[in-house]
Amino acid sequence: MAFSPPESRWLGADIDYQEGLRLQEGHFAAVLPGGAETIFLLEHAPVYTIGRTRDQSSLREPVHLPHPVVEINRGGQATYHGPGQLVGYPILNLRNYGKDLHAYLRTLEESLVAALADYGVAARRRAGLTGVWVEDRKIASIGVGVRKWIAMHGFALNVTAECLPPFLAITPCGIDGVRMTTLHAESALRPTPQEVGAKIVHHLYQLLSRLVASAEDH
Repeated sequence: MAFSPPESRWLGADIDYQEGLRLQEGHFAAVLPGGAETIFLLEHAPVYTIGRTRDQSSLREPVHLPHPVVEINRGGQATYHGPGQLVGYPILNLRNYGKDLHAYLRTLEESLVAALADYGVAARRRAGLTGVWVEDRKIASIGVGVRKWIAMHGFALNVTAECLPPFLAITPCGIDGVRMTTLHAESALRPTPQEVGAKIVHHLYQLLSRLVASAEDH
């Protein structure tokens, strides 16, 4: 099967989180029977999210948080989304990419690492930890939900300093002592989230095409 790149759509800034969920659910329903895949890129209005888990200690004091909390169908502990942070939601049919969730997660991480390298940032994965790091500083979070092999949710990359302060009210991703950072803090360049999104999509297309080729070989 030849690789057909998913459509990429920039939705803009200040997107309500519930609106983003509705959009994902709508495209899930379209992709499930074989419809076109889509990668949504955006900046959310300020919100904390957490996966469906009994342990919600990463929220610390939920009643005192400065922004709303939404519980969603992805893995992982609490994180923050808001202005200055690029969020990507690839709605993909993993049957097209080998039905390998771990390979898909690594693909998302690698696309972020490659895009950050374009801005002179030496990012990497860390063994046993999902996401992308610059030395011991976390620059991007990844949380994926899969139903019937359709992937939803995706990644959140900190681009500008505006997105950092709200992280101080939680334990990001449940990792004690984690330090968050941004692309702007690590690079002399000052791209916008939309510009960074275009770079990520470029690399993600290349990596997804490799998954398709690998799936065909097996």
